[in-house]
Amino acid sequence: MLAILLPGLLVILFTRVTYNHYVGLILTVALIAASVYKGYTDSWLLMIADAASLTIGFWYSNLMMKKTKRSA
Repeated sequence: MLAILLPGLLVILFTRVTYNHYVGLILTVALIAASVYKGYTDSWLLMIADAASLTIGFWYSNLMMKKTKRSA
């Protein structure tokens, strides 16, 4: 369940902190890569759920950044 929600939320959080959606995505991918390296992600289904959540989080953070730039 966390694999579906957490990566997307992390992308959004890091985007809000760094004001750059690419940096948010890179930081989140680095965290997921570290967890895979340590052995916490052991099935392909979890990796697919992480990737889908990353994609949705990146899409939403991209929209969020566009709205921020328009209003400024």
